[in-house]
Amino acid sequence: MTAAGMATSEVVVTGLGAIGPGARGAEALWQVVLDGKTMARHDTELEAAGVAVTISCRAPSFDADAELGPKASRRIDRYAQLALLAADEAAGHAGLAGGAEPERLGIVLGTGGGGFETWESEYRRYLTSGPSRISPLALPKALANTAAGLISMRLNAQGPNLTVNTACGSGATALLVARDMIRSGAADVMVAGGVEAGITGLAAGAFAQMGALSRNPDPATASRPFDVDRDGFVLGEGAGVLILERADHARSRGARPLAVLAGAASSADAHHITAPPEDGRGARLAMVNALAAAGLDAADVGHVNAHGTSTPPNDTAEARAIRSVFGPAADNLAVSSTKGVTGHPLGAAGAIEAVFSVLALRDQLAPPTANLEILDPAVALDVVRGEPRATTFQAVMSNSFGFGGQNTVLLFTTA
Repeated sequence: MTAAGMATSEVVVTGLGAIGPGARGAEALWQVVLDGKTMARHDTELEAAGVAVTISCRAPSFDADAELGPKASRRIDRYAQLALLAADEAAGHAGLAGGAEPERLGIVLGTGGGGFETWESEYRRYLTSGPSRISPLALPKALANTAAGLISMRLNAQGPNLTVNTACGSGATALLVARDMIRSGAADVMVAGGVEAGITGLAAGAFAQMGALSRNPDPATASRPFDVDRDGFVLGEGAGVLILERADHARSRGARPLAVLAGAASSADAHHITAPPEDGRGARLAMVNALAAAGLDAADVGHVNAHGTSTPPNDTAEARAIRSVFGPAADNLAVSSTKGVTGHPLGAAGAIEAVFSVLALRDQLAPPTANLEILDPAVALDVVRGEPRATTFQAVMSNSFGFGGQNTVLLFTTA
């Protein structure tokens, strides 16, 4: 097939992998979200570090040495370990082994900070013991592109390989870039997603100092997107990976498409380094352009997985943007924020929520927004709460926004 022919092909999802607060595995994590119970807990490590906020949403423990190879726990930063676990699951789910030419199989991974744990521990060693005591593995472990490189080695993916950073939009942006690479003819299959392991004293302390984290001392109610009493987000962590594939390539190898990544768009607020404009105009632009890219009208979308971080200005701005884009159709739109359950996994959020969006489309279920008791009057939307809502929809929108005013919106439709 010519590159021009490839550019007209649909891009489908053929595999999912995830690890995040409360569960490992895409299906298990999806069930945690449908149960609607927050995964926030008191964090003894943050408490020992002296951070003012000591609540987090951590991923389940695992034996890196047993699963990823000898000395993996010492040689690979936690963020890359999480990415490898999610990629392994997604590749297995898609049946990629022997199903793609190595030169036509690529990787795009998003992360906000890369090896947070390694940067922090090695800098502490540098300060206390001097530069001669820095580990020779410090840079290979900590660099943000290491996870993508390790995944390529594990899967023998010799095609395009890169890492993107749009802060908390990174995972979604990686999927946008991967989709575009397939459509351009650069690859047949892309392993794409996002990862973050930023629950460290330094990162948590920095977020706390800028007032972004919830100061609610009760883990059970701290993350409460769109609630009138929300006061900040809870740090989460994890990884989400999707296998994106040219539709005709998937058919040729007998892979079953789970969904179509029908549209994707990005935009910039051009407003402020951390705060969105009150009217959410940057988010609105990304939503409008994603709909146009997918050839859809607002009324075609039945469910939105909102960015919904649980911070007052961000939730309000996003709600205004959604209402502006969807107009009267917003009254029939089931809006959810899964961060009430998972907390905010930063650069992994967009990819993990893309996994949720594909599964919501499959199951025709909009997940509940945990801890939403009293909807903020400024949020003029139908936000799902209490329990999953069974409904009928052909398209799901997933919103992701990051510091720097960088926005990415994905649209998934039935395959």
